[in-house]
Amino acid sequence: MASKVRLFVDHPLGQGQTVPLTRDQANYLFNVMRMPVGAVLSLINGVDGEWDASVLEAGKRGGLLGCGAQTRPLQLPPDLWLLFAPIKKARTDFIVEKAAEMGVRRIMPVQTDFTNADRIRQDRLQAHAIEASEQCGGTFVPAVAELSKLSKALEDWPDGRQLMFCDETLLGDPAGLPDLPGAWAILIGPEGGFSDKERKRLRGLSYAHPVALGPRILRADTAAVAALTLWQAALGDWA
Repeated sequence: MASKVRLFVDHPLGQGQTVPLTRDQANYLFNVMRMPVGAVLSLINGVDGEWDASVLEAGKRGGLLGCGAQTRPLQLPPDLWLLFAPIKKARTDFIVEKAAEMGVRRIMPVQTDFTNADRIRQDRLQAHAIEASEQCGGTFVPAVAELSKLSKALEDWPDGRQLMFCDETLLGDPAGLPDLPGAWAILIGPEGGFSDKERKRLRGLSYAHPVALGPRILRADTAAVAALTLWQAALGDWA
């Protein structure tokens, strides 16, 4: 029977590899999940795939696991980034969690002209991405970048990566996502939308493709899920 407990560890995984546990990990496995010595769980580290591991030592402040067999190789999501303007804490957490579940390589919070938040807790958002990958059966964990200005992200844009720009002014128009396989990114604006200056700049970029998300204005967190669904169904690993 497959293990129902999955744990992300910042440690190499391989046949016969031992994995020390942090205090928090030990508390989760031994106090919350009540796992005894000899119990089997699944480990991921975002690099080496998924491995069965057994509990070798269990303590209040730590423990030791031993890797057995690999159960799944690393499964990379499509080469897709998500850029979004941070909103309220719980809804920003939601965006990060759903992005990890739905399959992106990188999560990039960006400051736009109308972004209300001027800081994020990168470590907390990364923890949400890890937890989402643990729970959804993923073997890869997307990196959450530090908050940066949208203008800076566009200045440093890598050659060959297309940008799906979700433009609320196209309300009700056909989605219009071009059939261009390869590296992509999705850009979701803030609650107040993009400024005229930002929209003009984005529309002037050869790699940016304005897209509508249906006939209704969506909240930013809903828009992120809708955009990811649209892209994955058309160009991603759902197609």
